[in-house]
Amino acid sequence: MPDGTTYTYNNGDIAWVLASTALVWIMIPGVGFFYSGLLRRKNALSMIYLSMLSVGVVSFQWFFWGYSLSFSETASKFIGDLEHFGMKGVLGQPSVGSTRIPAIVFSVYQLMFAAITPILAIGAVAERSKLGPLLVFVFVWATIVYDPIACWTWNPAGWVYKAGGLDFAGGTPVHISSGTAGLAISLYLGKRRGWGTERLAYKPHNTTYVVLGTVLLWFGWFGFNGGSALAATMRAAMACTVTNLAAAFGGLTWMLWDYRLERKWSVVGFCSGAIAGLVAITPASGFVGPPAAVLYGFMAGTICNFATQLKFIFNYDDTLDIFASHAIGGIVGNVLTGFFAQSSIAALDGTVIPGGFIDHHYKQLGLQIADSASGLGYSFVMTTIILWIMHFIPGLRLRCSEEAEMLGVDDAEMGEFAYDYVALDSELGLQQHPHGVHEVPNEIDGALAHERRGGHAGPRDLAHAKGELTPEEKTEASA
Repeated sequence: MPDGTTYTYNNGDIAWVLASTALVWIMIPGVGFFYSGLLRRKNALSMIYLSMLSVGVVSFQWFFWGYSLSFSETASKFIGDLEHFGMKGVLGQPSVGSTRIPAIVFSVYQLMFAAITPILAIGAVAERSKLGPLLVFVFVWATIVYDPIACWTWNPAGWVYKAGGLDFAGGTPVHISSGTAGLAISLYLGKRRGWGTERLAYKPHNTTYVVLGTVLLWFGWFGFNGGSALAATMRAAMACTVTNLAAAFGGLTWMLWDYRLERKWSVVGFCSGAIAGLVAITPASGFVGPPAAVLYGFMAGTICNFATQLKFIFNYDDTLDIFASHAIGGIVGNVLTGFFAQSSIAALDGTVIPGGFIDHHYKQLGLQIADSASGLGYSFVMTTIILWIMHFIPGLRLRCSEEAEMLGVDDAEMGEFAYDYVALDSELGLQQHPHGVHEVPNEIDGALAHERRGGHAGPRDLAHAKGELTPEEKTEASA
């Protein structure tokens, strides 16, 4: 250290946490591919782009003040100060998270958690949002919502930490906060064009992307949960074990629930259940053993599956079921931890906790419920406030135009596409070719059918779909 102080660390612990950092990083584009595959192809690229946007914006925010607001040693019970503004003084001293790794290692590892959380939330903008204002939203949301919740959960000065709340890897800071923010975003943006009709009863446009995203997420979750031990210990090994079990049983459970309705073996159902199981085991992964992990997977696969119907009951458009998967899944995990947390599992690396119901520590359930409720309420209220403040600032309103929604966010906002051809016929209500659905080139290069390659959607089609006339037609009518 510059002041001459010497600290000794185990290189294996440092190597494991740095490897886990890379594992969590790969989850971020995994979210993008998972979300992209579930959407229509005209909006596929925007979700992958937003995952990388989240990495870029939050990396700067974390350097600027995010790490300090979350993990400064002089933090309050609610939020940190600017002691480490611009990463000042973050190097070789023991980290606030664990004395077994230096602060610089802890900082870059926690950055990955801060970066993945906003993309989980802003998946709710799918198919109906401008992309530019999200640069501002992600920075502000990470500062006002994520950092305080991370501070009160994981910083030794935080009120949940002091009260004895158990959250090993982010049930509340990552999943409940992002899932609830997704609900707030869905309510703010309103419903997509065609909500409640067959137009939005589409199947995922690329199931392979859904599987690829799940693979990247499942793979990275070993670093997400196992790395949260912040050392290469038996507790890290147990966290990896229960993570895999919960994902497996979550996937099987969701798939079987879907089979009872369709009599089809749905890979999308399996992937959705695996994610739900991973979400639920996140807060518990350093506190429970394999038998409990099986129950976590089953409960998450069941409850989150049925929770996807909430959007129809309460009439809101949560395009990617973010609230059902992440907020509800996080609550399931937190509550079950109140029952099944074991002091013997935590003690695998020397950590001392009183445990949950299984260890006759009955008040742990109340602490877990309070933690969940506080994260849910805080995220929903603050996200709603952020959205409405941006709503009244010129250039920062999120909702895109109806024309952009029909055309697709990829084309309207990016001018780039996930594929060479995108079908717009069914969206615009055009008559399809008698020999089947024909692929439609992305670009709109003519007003009349004979001017368009392949007879694809043009400006006149877009105007007519909205019940309007093009400027040329208005001129002809007036003449």
